[in-house]
Amino acid sequence: MVSVIIPARNSEDTIQRCLQSIFDQSYRNLEVIIVDNHSSDKTAKIAEKYGVRICSKGPERSSQINEGVEVAEGKYVYRVDSDFVLDSDVVRQAVEACEREGYDAIAIHNTSDHTASLWARVRKVERDYYRNDDTNIASRFWKKEVFEKLGGFDASLVAAEDYDFHNRLVEAGYKVGRIQAEELHIGEPRNLAEVVQKHYYYGKNIGSFIKKNTRKALKQLGPFRQSYFRAFSSSIGDPMLATGFVIYQVVRYTATGFGLIARIIGASKDIAE
Repeated sequence: MVSVIIPARNSEDTIQRCLQSIFDQSYRNLEVIIVDNHSSDKTAKIAEKYGVRICSKGPERSSQINEGVEVAEGKYVYRVDSDFVLDSDVVRQAVEACEREGYDAIAIHNTSDHTASLWARVRKVERDYYRNDDTNIASRFWKKEVFEKLGGFDASLVAAEDYDFHNRLVEAGYKVGRIQAEELHIGEPRNLAEVVQKHYYYGKNIGSFIKKNTRKALKQLGPFRQSYFRAFSSSIGDPMLATGFVIYQVVRYTATGFGLIARIIGASKDIAE
């Protein structure tokens, strides 16, 4: 059995497509667990129509995922965000790779729904260059016993919690594989304001990850990755896309930087008081 764990919060715009893609999987031995962070919209109501198990947990995704794994009954656990849509063979390929090749975890490539906006097109170009990048990788499908042996997600982390877990997974010597089937991220930014809001929030919380993963953090999160340069080079033939790529990265890292500075200033004030 595979336990699909979906951390959700006010996800009414995407949860139905997400759940339908799970119920359309070619692999049928599944249980679906939604861990809802006290949504104020129709997330739970939509989920109830699918007959899935619904738990409540907060305050952030790390705690939600840990809660889902704790109640899961499957041999494997698969973290699927509520704004993801899956290829129909994702679960089957992941299970077969683990059973036949002895993998302990599977990294599943996720790409962006480019139809949402120019910024979504930019993100798709960027993300697709991560496909075989061993630096920018975070597994989402694991043997449950492996997840538990590693102590699950670090509940103190709000940003990059998936990178942190993957780093610990690799350092512990577990075997990570890849598959061809993909996830599609449909919760793409529609405008720059959403980009700023998201990355400012992550910036305010990224310090804990950087402190814990100092050696790897710059390579995993920094703006000077080889995949960035390859992605930008591929966009040069489309002036609008190339310009958008540069603008997106500048806005993204500037917002993250301001968020990080805001957290440092806030922490300094707390100490002074």
